[in-house]
Formats: sequence, structure tokens, C-alpha cells
Amino acid sequence: MSRCTVSDLVVALLAALALGGASARAGEPSPSPSVDAVYQRRCASCHGADRLGGTGPALIPEALARLRDTAAREVIRNGRVATQMPGFADRLAPEEIDALVKLVYTPLADVPRWTEAEIGASRVLAADPPRSVTPLHAADPLNLFVVVETGDHHVTILDGDRFEPLHRFESRFALHGGPKFSPDGRYVYFASRDGWITKFDLHTFTVLGEVRAGLNTRNIAVSKDGRHIAAANYLPHTLVLLSTDDLSVERIIDAKDRAGRTSRVSAVYQNPVRDSFVVALKDVPELWEIATDPKAEPVYGPFVHNRQPGMVEGLAESPGGLFAHRRVTLTEPLDDFYFDPGYQHLLGSSRDGSRAVVVNLHVGRPIAEVALPGMPHLGSGISWTRGGRRLMASPHLQEAKLSFIDLDTWSVVKTLTTGGPGFFMRSHERSRYAWTDGMMGKTSKDTLTLVDKETLEIAHTLTPAPGKVAAHVEFDRHGRHALVSIWEADGLLIVYDVETLTEVKRLPMSKPSGKYNVWNKITFSDGTSH
Repeated sequence: MSRCTVSDLVVALLAALALGGASARAGEPSPSPSVDAVYQRRCASCHGADRLGGTGPALIPEALARLRDTAAREVIRNGRVATQMPGFADRLAPEEIDALVKLVYTPLADVPRWTEAEIGASRVLAADPPRSVTPLHAADPLNLFVVVETGDHHVTILDGDRFEPLHRFESRFALHGGPKFSPDGRYVYFASRDGWITKFDLHTFTVLGEVRAGLNTRNIAVSKDGRHIAAANYLPHTLVLLSTDDLSVERIIDAKDRAGRTSRVSAVYQNPVRDSFVVALKDVPELWEIATDPKAEPVYGPFVHNRQPGMVEGLAESPGGLFAHRRVTLTEPLDDFYFDPGYQHLLGSSRDGSRAVVVNLHVGRPIAEVALPGMPHLGSGISWTRGGRRLMASPHLQEAKLSFIDLDTWSVVKTLTTGGPGFFMRSHERSRYAWTDGMMGKTSKDTLTLVDKETLEIAHTLTPAPGKVAAHVEFDRHGRHALVSIWEADGLLIVYDVETLTEVKRLPMSKPSGKYNVWNKITFSDGTSH
């Protein structure tokens, strides 16, 4: 199966500059046509006349979010070693380079369409995929780690017992939202910022297929039965439902509220208890639930027989069965979600970052608010049982603290001050500690804080690599080891023994932004994000 991989996003963009540039002699600046003319003549054949992509990726700000314009400018000027990208400093005037960089970071004037026909045309499947029923490796297939390396856009498959890399392959540019797994742990699905969905077989280490579900995609979810993928798109404003079997389109839902206002789709989540997808909208105050149960009741859920005016309403003519759906009306959009262990409630943060709203999915409406100033990162929240009560904990993106919330009363029982604001929090059912980072702070970015889950006090701090960003802890399936990422281009995975807190191993990685244990993900471990 061949495809245009996108590890060199701007490389691919400007490799096309060499085409159509024959009129410019080496060492001699080219004329100064308009930037649109430069783009059309030298880039459009690869990236599309509308900048929405072709054999190369889309060249729009949403797809370039992880590439700074200064880095793009340097690649144009000086090229990139060991690639087909030459330097153009001697052939393009500085103002032409600046104009081209400015163009690709300029938003499109209109929200583009990406139709079922275009999605279908992008789909590529492996011609002769391996058909082995059992893994072609000796590692525990449920204790593998999928490591996303954003430094050079690769994925490493790691043996979670021996901590040895088993396979490494090039990924799409800027994977985003975390990979998702089939219920049996065999298949893993990735989404890139520019909309590519990749299906990978963890038994045979084979890419089985790819399809472009959108132009700028936030994340994906896989249904409880493993048969459907939902892709949440910023561009266009759609939720795209795909078959996991062959990545074909099953349905496209336009993200519009009752008044017809369109919205970006912030995220989509699997609800394994209710057998549904839960959908967050960025620009309108609604929450959607979409049935992934083929036997779902009309408009999905028993609460519709008791609906409250203005609270629950079908998105359209919505018969029961697969993809029946409904709306929950909110007072404002919610940006970040946490589900309670029973998946009957979600806690969503408000846009101003000062509070969270509790939505009861059974009755289909908000039931409480929780004061949480400092912009909590609820998506990385974890929970555990303490003294017979279920607690949830979340770091804050703008304040150096952790909040502990009683999930029965929806009240904050304690706020703990840490060394700096953090992004991720992780634990394991067998671990006495909850691990969190301080990566959002200037002086705390290299420090991990371990909180005792019984006393709710700081028990230890670790500095895995002084001066370098330490983040995203993940445990093996047995809870014996914790893996820590050093978020640098010449980064590391550092393996800790969770009892002694001693280092077991260091593995060189290229900015390992996240690592995901198969068992913890498919069993919805309380200690990891879902």
C-alpha cells in the first residue's frame, strides 16, 4: 500500500517549488509574482489549488498548528537534510518566502466542503493484507504500548514486559487526539490533524488502510462493538461515521444547531455503558448523543418519553436503531469532558475556565455546577475509591493545583497546591499514587508530582531529566511500571518501578508525546484517559 506520508509537511509543500522554477537560475532570485501565483505555479499540483491537499497535506493553519512559521521559513530557506527538499535562499527573494509562509498560515475565507465522494476517493486499502489470526510476535498483545513520536512523525510499538521496541513506522503528520483500539485490542486507529484516519494491525504490524475523513480533525472514537469510527471535524463542520471494516463512509452528520448555525466539532467519545457516541460542539451550546446500538429506541433512550421542553430533541427525523440521535441543550458550549465510571454523567468545563457543568445523560440535561477556577483539564482526569466514596482528580492548565471532586455530591473536597500547572494525570488501580506533571509552568515543566490517593497529599516529586519537559505518564497493564515521556526532539521514554520509584530503563525517542497501553485502554482503566 503506497501513500504520501507527511513527516515533512513543509518539505512536501516546497518540494513543488522546484517544479516550475526552472526559469530561475541558481544564485539568481526569481521574479516577484503575487503569492497566489507562486502558490498555484509551484505548490498547487501537490497540495491542491484550494490548499486543501492532494498527494500532499492541506496547507491551512489548522493543519499546521504544530509547525511554527519560523520553522517553516527556515525549511524554505535552507532545505532539510536527507530529504528531497533543497534550500531556496538563492532562488527566492526573502519577501517571496515570507509571503508564502504567510499564505499557508492564513485561514480560508469560507468553510470548505468535504463530501462523501471526496472521502471515498481518498480511501486506500492494503492490497494483500496478512491474514494471521494470532500475533506474529512473541510479546503479550494486551501489554503493548503504542508510542506516538511527534518529533519525526513515527509510531513505535513497544513490548510492555521487556520494554523493547518491536516495530516502528512513519505516521501521518501531527497525529492528534490519541489512538483508539478495537475491543479485542488487535487494531489501533489513528487520526491526524489534517483528517487522515489510519487503521493498523497490532498482530501483523501492517497498515491496513487509510481514508481522509475531514480537512481538520480533532479526534476519533470507536464504538463499543468495534464496528464504527466517528471522526470529529473542525473543517468542515461535520461528524463522519465510518465502517472499521473497510473505512467506508456510513454517514455524514452536519454539525448544526436547531437554528441552522454551524459549529466545529470539538470531540467525540465512546460511551461503552450506553452504547453510544457523545459529541461535543465548539460553537453552539449543544451536546449530542448518537446510538451505536442497532436496537436503540427511537431518538435513543428511555428519557425521550419524559422529555422536558427545550431539553431533548431529535437532530432530524430520527428513528430508532443504529445512529439514532438526540440533542442536549446547554447554556454554553463545553470544551473538555470527563465521564464518571458508570458513564451516566459527564463533567464538562466551561469556556471561561472557571467552572464545570454536570450533565446527566439519562435525563438529558445539566444537573449541577462545580466551581473549578484555573481551567481544569478534565479530559485527563482520573478516579478511584477512597473511604467508600468515588473521587475524581484533575490538574489545572492555568494554576498550580489539583482539584479532588466527590462524584456523589459533585463537590470539591480538596484543592492541593503543586509546583506548577499541569496537563496530564495518570494512575492505575494497583498504584497508591496519582502521577501528574507540571509541564504548563516555566519552572515546573521537568517535575512530576506523585500524590498519595488516600491522604491526598504530595508524597514524592521526581525530576526525570532536569530542564526538559516531563509529561504523559502511562502504566503497564499490571500496574508495575510507569512510563514517562521526555517531550524533546531528542527525547526519551523513562521506565520507573512504581514501588521503588527507581529507573528501570531509558529508551531514546523523538518527542514521544503519548504512549497508550492496549489493556488499559480497552478495559477503560480508571487511571487513564478514555
